[in-house]
Amino acid sequence: MDPVKRNVLLNPGPSTTTDTVKYAQVVPDICPREKEFAGLMKGLREDLVKIVHGDLEKYTSVLFCGSGTINIDICINSLLPEGKKVLVINNGAYSSRAVEICQFYGLPHIDLKFPVDQRPDLAVVEQTLKDNPDIGLVHTTHNETGTGILNPIREIGALVHKYNAIFTVDTTSTYAMRPINIEEDNIDFCMASAQKGLMSFTGLSFVVGNRSIIEKSKDFPKRSYYCNLYLQYECFEKTGEMHFTPPVQTIYATIQALKEYWAEGEEAKWARHTRVFNAINAGLDELGFKQVIRPEERAGLVSSVIYPDDPNWSFEKIHDYCYERGFTIYPGKISTTNTFRLCSLGAIDEADIKDFFVVFKEALVSTGVQVPVQYKD
Repeated sequence: MDPVKRNVLLNPGPSTTTDTVKYAQVVPDICPREKEFAGLMKGLREDLVKIVHGDLEKYTSVLFCGSGTINIDICINSLLPEGKKVLVINNGAYSSRAVEICQFYGLPHIDLKFPVDQRPDLAVVEQTLKDNPDIGLVHTTHNETGTGILNPIREIGALVHKYNAIFTVDTTSTYAMRPINIEEDNIDFCMASAQKGLMSFTGLSFVVGNRSIIEKSKDFPKRSYYCNLYLQYECFEKTGEMHFTPPVQTIYATIQALKEYWAEGEEAKWARHTRVFNAINAGLDELGFKQVIRPEERAGLVSSVIYPDDPNWSFEKIHDYCYERGFTIYPGKISTTNTFRLCSLGAIDEADIKDFFVVFKEALVSTGVQVPVQYKD
């Protein structure tokens, strides 16, 4: 197996992968309707539940072909009962995406907004649930990837269940990185994509959630054909297959990625991501950069960095300098503040971050940015 040129991706997915995951895609051609392939997907589905410590009798996973946004679409359009409305607890770009999905389907909803640099106020959340007994589904994001803030999903989930609603959580950028216990965290449905914490490739997304709620949703209003959770679940349960064509090569890669996940172990993997995150923050601090999110409220996965007040600062020039040397940095996603992001996911470790900051500092100096960087206030 020849090694593939290795790039260190500090964007929030797709992530840096191992060569063994890359080469797992090179397999004999197979029709995905063969029993052999259906058997592979059965094991994959079970592993996806086990990662969040779910009981396989109570919880299941349902696979879809698409990017992470398809999961939000699926959960919101499939799991809202007749006559009920959605509450979106919104403190960032990815929860805002859930609001847009409600708007596109014409679903009754409440957009409960909080500042992007603050955690949701639980008292306000509870009052909203109390004042709106017709809320049937509550959605929020675990790690708001636009900023890196960690939302208190366990506490929110307890409130959601107190008021008898379904709780869906976008765990796209925490699943298989930051430990999650679906039962203890009061989650009914969580979701992710293969190219994030699993360190596989794009094209495979999945919803992990409560089997009995999925079965009840058979009688909920049908708002989508391709993106209906029960329809896909039923097909898997009856045939072991996706309703429509699966991303075959990505599934082979993801099965290999899962083998590597179990070999590394949940705690060791999270410790590695934490090492990487700490190294990122140490490097930023040394260069004088400010961040959007307070240290105690960071999820440990995304650093959202404020542009310095320097006339020579150009994100594009810094990006290109780093990219040419094998490191990828990523723009921010806050409409009111100019930021860029550095993320700790992928098959990388602390040494990669030390190498990155050598290059990053060179980029600053070569483009005439003062080091340490300066801010006006």
